[in-house]
Amino acid sequence: MPHYLSDDELKRTAPAEVATYRGPVPTQIVSNGEYNPLPQTREQRRVEARVRELAGDLAPRHGMSRRQFLASSAGMAAAFLAMNDVFGRVFEVSRAEAASPGVANQRAQALSGQFIVDAQTHFVRDDFKQEGLLDLAKYAKQNWNPALWGENNLARYKFENYVKEIFVDSDTKIALLSGAPFDDPAWDLLTNDQIAAARTAINKISGSRRLLGHAVFTPKKQGWMEEVDRAITTLKPDSWKGYTIGDPLFPSKLGSYWWLDDDKLMYPFYDKAVKANITTVCIHKGLLPADYETSWPGAWEYATVKDVPKAAKDWPKINFVIYHAALRPIMEKPDAVLAEFEQTGRIKWVTDLAEMPSKHGVKNVYAEVGTAFASCAVSSPRFAAAFMGTLVKGLGADHVIWGTDSLWYGSPQWQIEAMRRLEIPEDMQKKHGFKPLGAADGPVKRAIFGGNSARLYGLRAKTAQHGITTDKIAAIKTEYVAAGGTRTNARYGFVARTTA
Repeated sequence: MPHYLSDDELKRTAPAEVATYRGPVPTQIVSNGEYNPLPQTREQRRVEARVRELAGDLAPRHGMSRRQFLASSAGMAAAFLAMNDVFGRVFEVSRAEAASPGVANQRAQALSGQFIVDAQTHFVRDDFKQEGLLDLAKYAKQNWNPALWGENNLARYKFENYVKEIFVDSDTKIALLSGAPFDDPAWDLLTNDQIAAARTAINKISGSRRLLGHAVFTPKKQGWMEEVDRAITTLKPDSWKGYTIGDPLFPSKLGSYWWLDDDKLMYPFYDKAVKANITTVCIHKGLLPADYETSWPGAWEYATVKDVPKAAKDWPKINFVIYHAALRPIMEKPDAVLAEFEQTGRIKWVTDLAEMPSKHGVKNVYAEVGTAFASCAVSSPRFAAAFMGTLVKGLGADHVIWGTDSLWYGSPQWQIEAMRRLEIPEDMQKKHGFKPLGAADGPVKRAIFGGNSARLYGLRAKTAQHGITTDKIAAIKTEYVAAGGTRTNARYGFVARTTA
């Protein structure tokens, strides 16, 4: 993946694929290259040690090796037991799931058919040759594992591994394939044509509507409206993707940042979108480096949500989906951001987004949880509960969208399980007026996982679910499982290098 990290910052990181413990859930923050990964915290080290301990104790009961156990449903349950042991009870999990053969499998099988739409997924084009994407593998071979596969092979980030990680190694049923704009087009992960071609290929192979596709729009760039017209006419995207910050990796030297409520620049685009009936506009917000005020001068404000209310009011037929729910820097210091929330009841930028219906009377603003939930869940589960509680309370459960930003983080199954099991602690519910998130297959989580995206994208859940359970990808998954295939628990990204 591309990254904004400097050479010095890169030296302080290591490749997640070889530098992290391959437990069912990551035990340190993995960066997708858009922000600095925090060092592993004391609590995360305790979680990792507890997972190792549980695996050693429980794997023999299941007749498995430790590695087999950690790739199993029982191992996944053990990881959430460990997190509860360290962080306090936030995840709904029983010891029987981890300890008693068959219990976790029974639960997993019961939930395997859940309708899950992942509204943010990525892979890279076959001809992507930017050396920055190879930095992790090169560094790994030189400093960690000389035998690491793939120094000159980007297969881990490409189509085949995408299908395996998203559709085979997780319960995801439908995915939305996304892209990103860069000032240098050579960094583009996928062109709009390649996104559309991938959508066609997967849906043709599977025989069902498994993949949706974005068209990336790039205000201020020469010919961008002509590209919008071409996309409408020939590519027919399912929705749009834009970055108000401009280039997501560096403060744009070309000044490619823009505001959603710029009536001269953006309103003609919204008019075209409405007339074409492609009315879901997904916008990357938040997710800045920790020192954004000094490292992104004159640009960082474009990652805030202050431009959303007016645009949403002026264009009620447009659905504005704010990616990463505008979470600011990713968990600068987990204890500090949790303490700030406990004291103020607010999460900077996220609460601003959540309050838009009550403060501005808009009903067409949505929050996608993306990397924000993933990072919170592994660094501060209680903050993850506050994050989800804030969004559901303010926007409503019917305006929160599931997304994982995978395959950067490997199979999204651990994120799915984290959301299925997450519950807002009772003291937090009482203090902040949050309602319970409820059961894994209850109405709140059903809406977040798939119901809301189904409404935005015109998916009929029952019809789609029937086709998906009998399509070619379902057959591939069945064959894979029957042959003993299991998750690798691999992550693909940057983690803070251990100094001790």
